[in-house]
Amino acid sequence: MASAIDTNRGIIRIPSNYSVIETMDRLDASLKERGIKVFARIDFSGDAERAGIPLRPEQMLIFGNPKAGTPLMVAVPSVGLDLPLKALAWEEPDGRIWIAYNDAKYIVDRHGLASDFAANLSVVVPLIERAAGD
Repeated sequence: MASAIDTNRGIIRIPSNYSVIETMDRLDASLKERGIKVFARIDFSGDAERAGIPLRPEQMLIFGNPKAGTPLMVAVPSVGLDLPLKALAWEEPDGRIWIAYNDAKYIVDRHGLASDFAANLSVVVPLIERAAGD
């Protein structure tokens, strides 16, 4: 699956074969199946519509696992700025759908964590990739 990585900002973007809603439904279900808590689902486009502002479909899931994230926060409390994890899906003007998330290495480097902590964050990457397409 082709992805775009913005190494300066730590953002990884993956094209999705599904609508924004279906992409996020797939990710939500996959996270919950693996015991990863979904804290919130934000429907930016729905909120914008209620405010009278047009916005193409865009949603975010906020999720995490305290067993994976808490050790990072114990080591460096500021990592709480980037936890829980997030995934953002949106529709481009041409109809393409993308899902994006923060690169684990970027988060680890940003907060000065030991590199082995990236594994705690990377466990969800295959779930995000599967949500975007089979």
